[in-house]
Amino acid sequence: MQALLAALSGVAVGFTLGLVGGGGSILAVPLMVYFVGVKNPHLAIGTSALAVAANALIGLANHARAGNVNWRCGGAYAVAGVIGAFAGSSLGKAFDGQKLLFLFALLMLVVAGLMFRGRGNEGVEGVVCNRDNFPKVASFGLGTGVLSGFFGIGGGFLIVPGLIASTSMTIYRAIGTSLVAVSAFGLTTALNYAASGLLDWGIAGSFIVGGVLGSALGTRAAKRLSGSKGTLNTLFASMIVLVALYTLYKSWLAIAA
Repeated sequence: MQALLAALSGVAVGFTLGLVGGGGSILAVPLMVYFVGVKNPHLAIGTSALAVAANALIGLANHARAGNVNWRCGGAYAVAGVIGAFAGSSLGKAFDGQKLLFLFALLMLVVAGLMFRGRGNEGVEGVVCNRDNFPKVASFGLGTGVLSGFFGIGGGFLIVPGLIASTSMTIYRAIGTSLVAVSAFGLTTALNYAASGLLDWGIAGSFIVGGVLGSALGTRAAKRLSGSKGTLNTLFASMIVLVALYTLYKSWLAIAA
């Protein structure tokens, strides 16, 4: 039953990622805890990190085929971020699980706020990463890597604006390029948790299979609803707020017990 619920969760996350281009992976941990029934928050985070990384790799392959990945910028961002992700995931493992979920829910509210604001920056085509902007790219990568590792998420919603702020690349190019870092951060976090026995490989596999299907469905739906991107982002942000409030409630009860 858990494998089936994990697959359905993967479909939901993959569909959202394909539909709105980011933010869906932040639902992976709450789904793993409250829908799939993984009682240990740390086990849920480690398992979710692997599933998110796998889904990001699939998305990266699609963007790479479309020529929408700036490999030099993505690589520089990811290398610095992996260090942060390792440090963040090590800290997260040592943190109380329910308190971690509570902080995670607060982060979800921040994400929802960013999605409500929208993505109005046009950006610049053809940007390059060199010794002039590398320190800025690396610093943004390190910071988002820490948050990604600590909460066990892909962090695309942080990486995309981080890439735009540090390189001025276009939003569409940033989405494709961000998946280099999302994959690297997720794998780093998953391996760190796996080293402590905090990863359920079976549930992760089911989640990944569901994510592949959901991503294909979401991408197809996005093409049909391309003119409604703003509305879709608003609806999804509203859903994140509801899930965040539920997670705050449940985690607070567990902390207070």
